[in-house]
Amino acid sequence: MYDYIIVGSGLFGSVFAHEAKKIGKKVKIIEKRSHLGGNVYCENVEGINVHKYGAHIFHTSDKDVWDYVNKFVEFNRFTNSPVAISKGKVYNLPFNMNTFNQLWGVVTPAQAKEKISIQSSELNGKEPENLEEQAISLVGRDIYETLIKEYTEKQWGRLCKELPAFIIKRLPVRFTYDNNYFNDKYQGIPTGGYNALIDGLLDGVEVELNTNYFDRKEYWDSLSHKIVYTGPIDLYFDYCFGALDYRSLRFENEVLDTDNYQGNAVVNYNDKEFAFTRIIEHKFFEFGQQPKTVITREFPKEYSVGDEYYYPVNDEKNMHIYKKYREKSKELDGVIFGGRLAEYKYYDMHQVIKSALTSFRKEANPSE
Repeated sequence: MYDYIIVGSGLFGSVFAHEAKKIGKKVKIIEKRSHLGGNVYCENVEGINVHKYGAHIFHTSDKDVWDYVNKFVEFNRFTNSPVAISKGKVYNLPFNMNTFNQLWGVVTPAQAKEKISIQSSELNGKEPENLEEQAISLVGRDIYETLIKEYTEKQWGRLCKELPAFIIKRLPVRFTYDNNYFNDKYQGIPTGGYNALIDGLLDGVEVELNTNYFDRKEYWDSLSHKIVYTGPIDLYFDYCFGALDYRSLRFENEVLDTDNYQGNAVVNYNDKEFAFTRIIEHKFFEFGQQPKTVITREFPKEYSVGDEYYYPVNDEKNMHIYKKYREKSKELDGVIFGGRLAEYKYYDMHQVIKSALTSFRKEANPSE
């Protein structure tokens, strides 16, 4: 009946569905949740688009991807400029000259570089073996202790000395007075929230909500030439090589009778005395002027059955397991695996879209 049954309506599934429909393929999306959009779904509360599954800020330097999403929705000019609270003091992120001035009182890049050089020399040129050593090599002991250590250990539920160095290798450090967290050329939030983007992608596509693929897997497989699967890869293979590890999040939302709670979209709370890692004030993603505000506290936790999947734990043990699943997936001609869960990757949104477009083009033009 269908050329493709697509399991999941997140960005990968929605982009693949759109491209397939565009060339005349018969497509159906099945989604286990009661809404479309995966983790980019927004919920309207008090006229504010609340990012239900955590803050999503679109950023990319890939013009093709930027032009692609702008075909479906207009983006505003939101720039991610988070701040961090540590021991009662407020610091700018990413680490830049404002941060260095707040911490050390330095005013020139040369002074900041000298300070970092002195502090990072404690490693004596040693190749960093864990996240703590990697952070100290990049920004020195003071910034590590003040702005990285406690936040990271809350986020991952592990000591920094137990975490691999690569997690923080791309830590943004700038010797300019620039509070823009991302270096990408394009950045913003869809006007009207991410639902508008998903609605544009899935215009005319047949969808079925509240439908778990695994409840009737043989039935869905029988209806289509191919399955596009965007769920957890270990679940697909019934955990035959073991379960992959994830970190999850718990959210506490609050509607407040004020027009401005914290003055910024994202405020990190570094200290361990706070169980949450940050507070999101959603209205600031779209320059909202509503009389009330909605805030969300994010509490990181180890994934357990029933939780949402957020961050793959891409350490050596898990990557060894994932590679077994990946090899097994290549044996299935009738299934396309894609997206952050099926590929066990912490993708940014533009990377998911690029992956979906690449996957579809390979499918549509196998000889290329």
